[in-house]
Order: sequence, then C-alpha cells, then structure tokens
Amino acid sequence: MDINLENIARAAKTIDPVFRDTPQYVDEQLCAELARRVLVKVETANPLRSFKGRGADFLATSLPIGQTVVCASAGNFGQALAYAGRNHGFPVEVFVSDAAVPDKITRMRALGATVFEVAADFTGAKEAARQHAGRTDAVFIEDGREPAITEGAGSIAVELLRSGLEIDTAVIPVGDGALITGMARWLKEHSPGTRVVGVCASGAPAVARAWAGRTYTGPVHTIADGIAVRVPVPEAVPRLRELVDDIVLVDDDAIRNATAVALRTLGLVLEPAGATGLAAIAVHDIPGETIATVLTGSNV
Repeated sequence: MDINLENIARAAKTIDPVFRDTPQYVDEQLCAELARRVLVKVETANPLRSFKGRGADFLATSLPIGQTVVCASAGNFGQALAYAGRNHGFPVEVFVSDAAVPDKITRMRALGATVFEVAADFTGAKEAARQHAGRTDAVFIEDGREPAITEGAGSIAVELLRSGLEIDTAVIPVGDGALITGMARWLKEHSPGTRVVGVCASGAPAVARAWAGRTYTGPVHTIADGIAVRVPVPEAVPRLRELVDDIVLVDDDAIRNATAVALRTLGLVLEPAGATGLAAIAVHDIPGETIATVLTGSNV
C-alpha cells in the first residue's frame, strides 16, 4: 500500500488552512428527508468550492519551484493545482475537454492557469496533457495516481472521526479514486468497523467495473462531469480493491433529486458530482445507523 498514514496525519496539520476543518454536522431536516441519520462533511466553503485543494496543496510542497506543471482536469482539480501553483511558485497548464463546464474553465484561468481546450473527452485531454509535458520537459501530474494527492484528500477522514460519532458507513463519490482511497486508508486503520462505500454515476461505470475486476468500454454520459471517468487511473485500481467495501451506481435523476434535497434542507448548492453520496443514500439500502458522506463540490 503506497498511501502513507503518517503523510495523511501530516497533511491534516499542514495543508493550507483554508481547506482544513470544514463543517461537519447532522442536519435533522436532511435526516428526515432521507429517513436516515446522516453526517455531512461540507467541502464547498473554500476558495475553490471543492475538496480538491487539499490534495493539490499537499502535493505542491514536493514540486520544484518554478518548473511548469501540467495536468488534465474536468475543472476542479485544475483550479486546485492553479491555486497551489500560485501559492507555491510554479506555473500551471491545464488541458480540458472542449465540452468542459465553461464556468470551471473561467475559474481556472482566473486563478492563473493556462488552459488548453482539446476536441476530445477527458481521457483525450489527459493524453494531450501527457504528450505536451513530454515535449516541454514539464512535470505531468495525474490526479488519482500521485500518492500525495490521495494523502491530502485523506485528511478529510482525520477530521471526520473527530465528530465523536460512531460512523457505520462512509459513502464517498468516486471519480479518479483519490478521495475515497485516501479516506478509506485512514478509516480502515482508525475506525475499522466503518464500511466504505463508493458511488459512481451509472452513466460512467468504468471505475466501478474495474473495482469488480471487469472492464468497461462503453460511452460515458452523465451530468456528473466531475466523476465522468471513461478510463480508470491504473494506479488507483489496486488501492480501490484493497480499501473499498462496495461501489454502487446512481443515475442522473437520482443525482438531480439529491441536489434539490441539499438545497432544500441544507441550503447548499452542489454540483452533480458533489451530491452523489446523498443520491446513493436516498436510493440504495446503505447499511448502518449513522452514515457519513462528503459533499465534494459546488462548481455548478
């Protein structure tokens, strides 16, 4: 296992304070709506409106100052790396699909990133980024591959356990796998009774299939652009298989309903990927009396 517990603990203390100690609470209106006791961890109240800043900032401490860093992004990771680059002193270039959410592209550029739009999906943008980095001697960073990004995301679990509640199940959105594997690594060590359940969009089941030892070669079609993965990150798959107890799928209607529930009960605007944990709790028979989930983003 290449996810280091000591690094997760260090990340929980050293990453940029704007991303740490995010709100976590049990809301009675939400519990009544879902007919479950749910602890929510809100990762939207920061300058990036998503959890991605944790991993990017922790990774940034090990990157060379001044050398260009290249990545591909659906939007949130690109913002996170741009923010980290601005604070740690390295330029950032982001490759995105030309179908990416325009507001996310605008925010990446506002944070100082150079953004290249590619006539391809996210996987195609990633390949273009990798080739560009090779040609220009830049550092290519792949979200979901780098252990430091995963360890930074794992700091969420450190905070979650401070609630003092006995968490029976943690329901976590799954895109590239960094969030769920980082959190699961910590939970399996410090709360071994907690079951870890991932959530993928039914229109993007590739990661769920990979976790189950199968492949998926079909199309990707979901409103949850943040987890619309067509080709899983190879390094993430063995981590998922070792650490995650189950992965469930939710369709776009369930995701839409979950965003409405979050607005109505919590007063929070979530992007589709950010609401998939709530969607899974609403439509699946998730085991346990107390269920925790992470509201991962609000870049609608």
